[in-house]
Amino acid sequence: MKTSRKETFLLIENEGDSLTNFASELTKHHSDFQNDNIVVNLMTFTNIKSDQLLAFLEISTTHRNENKSFVIVNDAVGIDELPEELVVVPTIQEAEDMIQMDEIQRDLGF
Repeated sequence: MKTSRKETFLLIENEGDSLTNFASELTKHHSDFQNDNIVVNLMTFTNIKSDQLLAFLEISTTHRNENKSFVIVNDAVGIDELPEELVVVPTIQEAEDMIQMDEIQRDLGF
């Protein structure tokens, strides 16, 4: 797992593990980044399926329940194929935009 700190979020990338193992590692180490907005970059996975992304549903829900954003970056799966609890966008810029919108909503009390 490779991490790099950006201005408003922590970018996390997979370093070769399967997606299921990667999701398990994120869940196991959640306390290390629970106070950060998270962007998980999965752009290297071009043949990903929606059921593989569902491995991130638990960590995403946990993180969002703590009032922090959890956004996955991948363009191989359509948004209509995923539950609304899992935020997936096609670019890192859109992930950053999503986090900014989430922060504004939290500041306004929504």
